[in-house]
Amino acid sequence: MGKFILSTGLILFVVLFTTELGVASAVWQRAHATFYGGSDASGTMGGACGYGNLYTDGYGTKTAALSTVLFNDGKSCGGCYRIVCDASQVPQWCLRGTSIDITATNFCPPNLALPNDNGGWCNPPRPHFDMSQPAFQTIAKYKAGIVPILYMKVGCKRSGGIRFTINGRDYFELVLISNVGGAGEISRVWVKGSRMNNWESMTRNWGANWQSLRYVNGQSLSFRVQLRNGKTRTADNVAPSNWRFGQSFSSNVQF
Repeated sequence: MGKFILSTGLILFVVLFTTELGVASAVWQRAHATFYGGSDASGTMGGACGYGNLYTDGYGTKTAALSTVLFNDGKSCGGCYRIVCDASQVPQWCLRGTSIDITATNFCPPNLALPNDNGGWCNPPRPHFDMSQPAFQTIAKYKAGIVPILYMKVGCKRSGGIRFTINGRDYFELVLISNVGGAGEISRVWVKGSRMNNWESMTRNWGANWQSLRYVNGQSLSFRVQLRNGKTRTADNVAPSNWRFGQSFSSNVQF
């Protein structure tokens, strides 16, 4: 990554032109970052987005739990952010010239028993990233504990296609959608069985899990995914007619 030159007391504005995000420009915004999960990030597995094993799901250690204002009730799951330590405020703790792109995979809950500026880092209305320890140590020194940062949304780069994991039971399909590129944040999902005439809208259950109450057993399944920027991809017949609950299927489509 290129180096970022910060002027003391000023917010660094950087203009990006990216079709992936569906916006003409983006600006750096201020927040703070801490870390959790241990040196191997094993403590970051699972989480409020529902991805489970972040290693096998392709997210690795470049992840973070977001505070309430950023997590947005799970709507930010799968979104990507570029983070840089604000050396204009804490030059002794920042690793200059570094940045990291992380994926939102978890929720950092508030601790209302502690002040916002002394332990209650994820309390509303604070924007805060509780990063995996390896991700944090890419931009700052371990002993810092907490550092001021600048962040912006960026496009997600994924290997392979969008993945669909089907859980639930008859008349209740709970589908985890992972490995989503582009803007990353899913806004709408539809499902269509091979014996259905029309697409059926799904609803977000929690995190990156979407539900349908249709009986689709014994049908090959297609999914249509729309991101927050309006871009849509259709994974036709990604699950064969003999699919079973608990199985995962990788598509050949990506943003």
